[in-house]
Amino acid sequence: MKKGGLLPLELWAGPECTVNRVGDRFHDQLPVNGFASRMDDLERLAGLGITRMRFPILWERTVPHERGVFDWAWTDERITRLRELGVAPIAGLLHHGSGPAFTNLLDPAFAQMLGEFARAVAERYPHIDAYTPVNEPLTTARFSGLYALWYPHRADDASFVRAVLNEVQGTVAAMRAVREVNPHAMLVQTEDIGFCHSSAPLAYQARFENLRRWLSFDLLMGRVDRRHRMWPYLLRCGASEKELRRLQDDPCPPDILGINTYVTSERLLDDRIELYPPDYAGGNFRDRYTDVEAVRVVGAIPGTFEARLREACERYGLPVAITEAHLGCTREEQLRWLHQAWQAAQTVRSEGHDVRAVTCWAAFGSFDWNTLVTRLDGHYEPGLWDVRSTPPRPTALATLARQLAQGEEPSHPVLQGVGWWQRDIRLLYPPDGAVQALPVAGQPLLITGGRGTLAKELARHCEVRGLPYRLLARPDFDIADAPSVESALMKYRPWAVINTAGYVRVDDAEHDDRQWRDNAHGPVMLAQACAKHGVKFVTFSSDLVFGGELARTSPYLESDVPQPLNAYGRAKAHTEHKVLSLAPESLVIRTAAFFGPCDGYNFVTLALSAIQRGEIWTAPMDQSVSPTYVPDLAHSTLELLVDGETGIWHLTNRGEATWAELARMAATTADLDPSLVRGVTTAEYSQVAERPRYAVLASERGYLMPSLDDALIRYCQQSSIIALTTGADIDVVVT
Repeated sequence: MKKGGLLPLELWAGPECTVNRVGDRFHDQLPVNGFASRMDDLERLAGLGITRMRFPILWERTVPHERGVFDWAWTDERITRLRELGVAPIAGLLHHGSGPAFTNLLDPAFAQMLGEFARAVAERYPHIDAYTPVNEPLTTARFSGLYALWYPHRADDASFVRAVLNEVQGTVAAMRAVREVNPHAMLVQTEDIGFCHSSAPLAYQARFENLRRWLSFDLLMGRVDRRHRMWPYLLRCGASEKELRRLQDDPCPPDILGINTYVTSERLLDDRIELYPPDYAGGNFRDRYTDVEAVRVVGAIPGTFEARLREACERYGLPVAITEAHLGCTREEQLRWLHQAWQAAQTVRSEGHDVRAVTCWAAFGSFDWNTLVTRLDGHYEPGLWDVRSTPPRPTALATLARQLAQGEEPSHPVLQGVGWWQRDIRLLYPPDGAVQALPVAGQPLLITGGRGTLAKELARHCEVRGLPYRLLARPDFDIADAPSVESALMKYRPWAVINTAGYVRVDDAEHDDRQWRDNAHGPVMLAQACAKHGVKFVTFSSDLVFGGELARTSPYLESDVPQPLNAYGRAKAHTEHKVLSLAPESLVIRTAAFFGPCDGYNFVTLALSAIQRGEIWTAPMDQSVSPTYVPDLAHSTLELLVDGETGIWHLTNRGEATWAELARMAATTADLDPSLVRGVTTAEYSQVAERPRYAVLASERGYLMPSLDDALIRYCQQSSIIALTTGADIDVVVT
């Protein structure tokens, strides 16, 4: 059904497909995120209800070695499947790249060669009716020609201008070649057009930046003539009048303007460099200034999708689409970002503008964009699917995307809140002007066991993530008392309950019946109550449900059958079974061996405190465990909860160690003496409850947690061993 003369807003999608070059090394996202090898990803995308897919037929991948020698096998198979699925591709030929190794953005033959490649694509796939020959040409030219981040690593205006002109001329040549095969083929031209704010003395630079952001569109539309304010700059930086006139005389206007904008796209130029870290200082040939994300400084919340869409529509009068909607952040923030993009598109459509689609970008996540893909560190940002699971695990974003495509009202409770870019937490530097911030709102999470380390860490994460919560201790919420449970659920009306309450003294549990009440009866009762009220439920279990396989040397997976050795483990195993039998939508997280910077009494902290004092630290050398950094556990727990995951998950940091090895690893990381750690046998170490010799946890559902080495580094950066040292003798229980 049409609304206001327009077809319904469409959902598009695409995988992050950058192939950029740093030095002589090509960085290709597709094999890293797995899209290159997973044919069934196309079914996943089609299942969302998308009408179009930004599909990578990338120059570097198709012509990897020699000009004119093509490798079509991968593309042939997938284009055929897309046709079967009824999804129309938008063929992307160059995505932040500089072309194969035999060319680059400054090559005089660049445009001609890109046109040749486009013709070959069109001849092989004549039915493809939409192309993006060069993704974000201005952005790519800045990163490659002005900031020296990507090949050919230039940092001068002349290189920037030449790169932009080559990309635009290449786009014109590509579309001319394509249209000789398919006259009706559309140009979907993408660009990041973030706005630039400034302090008063730098208004001249902001005006230049805000004009330059339109340059690729203006060139394609033949608007850059002698009256255009960029004309003198282009000529001064090496553009010829002849080539600019050629673009005027033979323009190639986009059929759809693809607007990409990110939370960091809007910038602030500030001459008050003393207000910022010293390494932020930069400038031009006239002034020194900082260039920072406007969202971190500007008092009024910067405009994002809505403002940029409206600008583009009013400037050009052409159809527009949001061609990338992605945020590398926590899941609820990703949901809020995509939802706000969709709402912005609908708002601008309601004003009479032709907004065609919103594109879920980085559908399978992206790697190393935290360093603008200048390094290969393996830093992963999930998308609609999380590829750390095999097969890729759909996240809450996939559910939201499907709801948007089908015209359903999004239902996730976290959408009642606002994004970090709309809260005070966004401000890192003194704001310029009145601070405008929206309050945190929505149904709360309930977190039980409020006096414990994990509960407090979860609360801290909720605070940062804009998730309303209530942190409840036993006097407020006794999980083993039915009236208390019912009263709390009715009073707070939460959308989820995270249970961290329990009896943690493993040795005492052998002879204390209270542990059965707290570790078994309480969680089961709470799970049943949550199921009755339609409230999501999360509870925690332990590696101590295992250990009965005495000869075990391989990590335990979620599907392994528990065989506990002690009373604590038996209670936890019983709870797992009963919770999932009576409330199968519950999430049960097995974890182990906590350490963290905000708890002065965990094994790692106490070990380092003793070693720092020059004391010998004794620990078992024949009990292997999976140490768990509590901040990582809190983060991953919330991610799984927001995603609606159920059943048993193992969440520990990747790696294993005996208790003695863990103490030595921590000492080495903290630059202390590991030789002060003395390993002893279990028989020598005084423990009442029997412990497994091997209780290492791994996962068959997905590795969500960073490595143990990485966790120890962050622990040492975030904690102060001296501050945590009490000077008193403290008994630590190795659990």
